[in-house]
Parts: sequence; structure tokens; C-alpha cells
Amino acid sequence: MRFRGKSIRRKIVTLLLVPLVSLTGLWAFATVITGNEAVQLMEAADVMRTVGYPAGDMVRTLQKERRQTLVHLADPRRADVRGELRAEQRATDKAVAAFRAGIHGDVREDMSPTAARRFRILEKTLDGLPGVRRKVEDDTLTRYAAFQAYNDIVEPYYDFLGSLAALQDAETDRQSRAMVGLGRAREAVAREDALLAAALAAGSMSRQDLRAFSDHIAERRTLYNTHLAVLPVAEQKTYEDYWRGTNAEALRAAEDTVVLAGSARAPHAIDARRWQTTVTPVLDDLGRMSIEAIDRFSDRVRPVALGVIAKAVVAGVLGLIALVCSVVISFRVGRGLVKDLHRLRKEAHEASGVRLPGVMRRLAAGERVDVEAEVPRPAHGPDELGQVGQALDTLQRAAVEAAVKQADLRRGVSDVFVNLARRSQVLLHRQLTLLDAMERRTEDTDHLADLFRLDHLTTRMRRHAEGLVILSGAAPSRQWRKPVPLMDVVRAAVGEVEAYERIEVRRLPRLALDGPAVADLTHLLAELLENATAFSPPHTTVHVLGERVPNGFALEIHDRGLGMGSDALLEANLRLADPVEFELSDTDRLGLFVVGRLARRQGVRVSLQPSPYGGTTAVVLIPSALLTEIARSGGRADREDTGGRPPVRPPARRAAFPDEETHQQAADGPHDERTPTGGLPRRVRQASLAPQLREPAPAPAARTRPGPEPDRDAEEVRARMAALQRGWQRAREDNEMTTSTTAPGTTTEGDGR
Repeated sequence: MRFRGKSIRRKIVTLLLVPLVSLTGLWAFATVITGNEAVQLMEAADVMRTVGYPAGDMVRTLQKERRQTLVHLADPRRADVRGELRAEQRATDKAVAAFRAGIHGDVREDMSPTAARRFRILEKTLDGLPGVRRKVEDDTLTRYAAFQAYNDIVEPYYDFLGSLAALQDAETDRQSRAMVGLGRAREAVAREDALLAAALAAGSMSRQDLRAFSDHIAERRTLYNTHLAVLPVAEQKTYEDYWRGTNAEALRAAEDTVVLAGSARAPHAIDARRWQTTVTPVLDDLGRMSIEAIDRFSDRVRPVALGVIAKAVVAGVLGLIALVCSVVISFRVGRGLVKDLHRLRKEAHEASGVRLPGVMRRLAAGERVDVEAEVPRPAHGPDELGQVGQALDTLQRAAVEAAVKQADLRRGVSDVFVNLARRSQVLLHRQLTLLDAMERRTEDTDHLADLFRLDHLTTRMRRHAEGLVILSGAAPSRQWRKPVPLMDVVRAAVGEVEAYERIEVRRLPRLALDGPAVADLTHLLAELLENATAFSPPHTTVHVLGERVPNGFALEIHDRGLGMGSDALLEANLRLADPVEFELSDTDRLGLFVVGRLARRQGVRVSLQPSPYGGTTAVVLIPSALLTEIARSGGRADREDTGGRPPVRPPARRAAFPDEETHQQAADGPHDERTPTGGLPRRVRQASLAPQLREPAPAPAARTRPGPEPDRDAEEVRARMAALQRGWQRAREDNEMTTSTTAPGTTTEGDGR
């Protein structure tokens, strides 16, 4: 029977003709069912032999200790009773130790889940025995409470035996449960003995004790009547003959005497010696009869177990033979199919796990990929597997071609972004130069204010052009060689925001940022500030503050907007922590993408979190490697200057806020210029001059309560604006001297093509 070279359809049909799966399932089902029954019988017998018999001895000693404890609590002054209690406790401890010694890992594994759970309960109740004894010793436990405590210790033993008796055979299972019921009947007699012995020792019997005594009599009779009917006729006759005997009659007579006498006269209706001579033989006989009944039950179960084992062996052997035949046939049929599938799988794995990822990595790195070289056309067989292999090759080729086209498209879009951005930067630089000349020439205050607003709009346009460069994967052209004060970087970022007058910058430490990181960090902060002002009400203020932290410097931007939902906040933080490749369809998160890319480039960590003002707080952690200390020499290095174009805004009238944070960090003199709420720091006169060129400052006048500010005429405003223009001109000239060496293709303003 050779099927090599046949079609896959014929091979599948041949495999379907061999009922391998069905036969295996039937064989496994029959084997498991019969095997489990046999294993359960053997395991139950082992557990009963190793755990059940020692547990039975332990329960009988517990019954004796319970009786002696109640007698001791009834008359604690008798020294002989205390000695007998000690002896019973030692016997119980010895039986418990023997019971625990027979427990090991194999026995626990042989138990069913229900039996194992009930066995753990039995062990836990035994752990509480010392506590009951201490309460009895301290005389803090009543007689009936001690009786219930010992009952709670004994009861889990019978529950455990009931779980061991669960068998598959219905008749055998009923008889095994009947054996447990007979054991419970003997426990009822032992409880009668404990209650009445304590009452006789105390000389009185409460109604509660009498009611419990009567209940246990009824319980014993019910258990015998219920469970004897399940046992074989011989077992029934054995127990019926005994209960018609002398000892049983004497026990029933004593019980009737106590019940009929009532709680008040019961201790006088029968004495302790008569009760003990009556009940002790009955307990011993019932214990002996229970052990003999269990032995006879084991003899009856043994043939059943052997039959179950025989059925399991026959079913297993026949099923195994059928299974072996099916396996041989299926192997010969499917051997050729497996080889073909293995070869096809190897090719598919190589294509999906090696070739395609390698092509994707090379395309992401910007390399050129030859589709013909990367996806050859191997020869395949004419059968269905060959057709599947050919289809996989076609699919792989289509995927590579699509990836190459997508990479070309991305490369083209990036080139377009860079080209447009460079052109815009050239035009913006020319526009800024033209605006500078116009600002220097004009003396009309209204025209000058309009030029300032136009200058500010141009600065924002330059930031958006840099955003296009960053989206394309290139670096912005503005560069600084020397460190720039951190306060100047923050001010430069504020100057690139539309609603700059709503931003309040608190005092920052005297730190400087490394020159290569100035442009990126300025753009990053500008994007965050733009979002803070755009997504908060126009009448609110955006606060910028910062402080040193162990890993660098933390800059916080607080707004008072509506905030972000938890899901949106988590998504934004994930984008900032690990920015993915820019997608053209993701146009509503351009600023977030730019911030994430700039942060990763400079090693800055940016995170968003709920603001205490009800909006959103952006935390920018600048690493220590990008920061340097500003020397306190009183010279030019001690003054704050942005190193580039300062933030420009139309002149605004100053409001007096004596309690606000200062925004100017001049190194000389005690002059502190405060920033009005929502505005940028006001320029300090002569702050940009060298110390030798400054005019002496007038002596500070005594502070008086400010009155209403008088109206200024046009000449005064013109003079102030002209002075401000001259200060900017000097700052630009100093900046051109500082940044005279620029990168190829860039201007002195930092803009490039």
C-alpha cells in the first residue's frame, strides 16, 4: 500500500477511512472508566488499611477521653477521676501519634479530592484537642460545651470514612455507606454513656442533658433500622440476634429507666456502677462486630474488584490492538504527506520569520530592495501541496512589493516635508529680517505694535516649519554651540505660543542647557505650552515652574482645562514614552508625536498626569547630562538671555501684583521685576548691557502704596518702544557674534534650507 505521489485529496480520504481518532477515543474512554474503577477500589483499600483503621482506634480512645472528661467536670474534687483522665489523655495522644505516623505523601495522593478535603478537616480538628484540654484544666468549659467540643473532633472521622466508601458499583457503594452508618450508631451509644456517666457523677441531670440523651437513643435506633436493611441477610441476622440478647436488653432497660425517671430523678433511678457494667460490654461488642462486618465486607468486595480489573485489562488490550493496527495503517498512508507538509512549512517559516522581517528592517533603514532577488520563484510539484506553495510564494512576493512601494511612498513624503519645511524656513528668515528692519525704522507706536504681532506670528510659523522637519525624521537647522540659560529656553518657548500672555513662568534655578539641545527642548516646551493654552479656558493662566530632582531638573506645566480621561491619558503617555513610526492618517496627534520624537532624541522624559487645578500637568524631566551650572561672576554669563530671538508681544499696561513670583533673574543689584498674571517677564532696562556701560541706578525710593496710574501720552510710549527696539538690536548683534559658526545650510538665525 504505497500512496506516495497521489493527490492530497486521496490521502485525506484514505486517512478518513481509518477511524483512528474514533477508535482511540473509544479505547481511551473504556480504559479510563474501567481503570479508574479498579484503581479507586485498590486505592480505597490501601487508604482504609493505612489511615482508616488507625483513625478508628484513635476515635475509640477519644470516646473514652470524652467520657472521663465529662466525669471530671461533674466532680472535679475526686483525685482518682483526675488520674484516670490523665491516663486516657496519654492513650489518646499515643493513638493520635500512631495515626499521624501512617500519613505520608503517597496516601494523600491516593485519596479522591473529596476525601483529601475531609481528611484535612480531620487533621485540623485534631489540632484543636490541646486547646479543649486546657479549657477543661482551667475549668472554663461547661460540661455540655466540653461534650460538644469532643463531638466536633470525632464527627469529621465519619465524614472521612463516607468519602472513602464512594465506589462505582451501586450495591457495593450502598453497603460501604451502611458500614459507616453502623459506626455512627456505636458513636451514639458512646455519647449516651458520656452524658449519663457525668450526670451520675454530679448527682444531677439537666433537662438539656436528658434531651440529648434521648436524642442519641433515637439516633442509634434510626441508624440501625436504616442501614441494616441494606446489608446482606447474614449481616442483618447477626445484629438482630445481638440486639435481642441479654446485654442489649439490659441497655434498653437502663435507657428506659433514665428517660422515664426524668431529669430530676434520673441520677437516683440508676447508679453509676450498674450503668457502667451495662454499657461497657455493649460498646465492646459493637466495636468488635463493626470490625468483623468490615472484614466480611472486604471479602465481598474483593471479587468485584477483581472483575473490574479483568474488564479493564481486556478492554485495554483489545483497544490497544485495534489502535496499533490503525496507527500502522495511518503511518504508512500519512508518511509521504508529512514530508511534503514539513517541506512546505519550512519554506513558509523561512519566508515569514527570516526573509520578510529582514526586508522590512532594510526598508526601515532606508536601503533599496530588489524584489526579484529577495523573492525568487522556486519550482513546486503539480499536486495540491505544490499549488499551495506557489500561492505562498505569490503572497510573499505581493507583500514585499507592497512594502517596497510603501517605503518609497514614505520616503517621498518625508522628502516633500523636508523640502517644504526648508523653503518655508528660508522665507520665514527673510521675513524676520525684513520685520527687524521695519521695527528699527518705524517710530509710530501703532505700527510698531502691529509689527510686533506680525513678528510673533512669524516665530510661530517657524516652529510649525520645524515640526515638518521633525516629522520627516530630519533634525532642525537651528543650532547653538554654547550653553543657554534655562530661563531663556523657557521664555523662547513661550514666545512661540499664540496665547503667550496667559503663561506665567515662575523663578527657575540658575542652570544652563547644552547648546545642541536648545532647539529641540525649545520646540518641545512650545508644543506642550501650545496644548496647555489651547485646551484651557481663555481666562485661565498656564503656570510653568520647576525644581531640581535627583536625576536632573523637572519642569512642570499646569493648565486649568477640562483635563483628559484615564484612557486618553494612558495612551498619550505610552506615545510619549515609546513614539511609534509616524502615520499619515494620524493627523490629530502631530504635536504629541513631535514631543515624543524630540524627547527620545535628547533623552528627556515627558509624562502627563492630572493637574491639581483640574486640568492636565505636563512634567518634563531634563537629565543632568544636558544641564550645567551658571557661574555667579556678575559678568555676562550671570545674566539670562535666550541666545536667540526673544519672545515678542505688544506693549501692555502693567498691573501691580506684589505677591507674585518673580520672573526676572538679573545678577546685579536688588532689582526684581515681577510678571503680571498671564504675561511674560518684562524687560529690565540696561539688563543686556555690560556692567561698564550701565548708568548708575537711582537710589530706591521709599515704597508707598501705589495709586492710580496716570495716562501716558504718545511721546512717552514712543520713547519706551524705541528703547525696547534698541535693546533687541543689541541682543541680536551679540547673538550673531556668539553663533557666528553655524551648520552648513543654516542662517545666523538658525533657520536652514
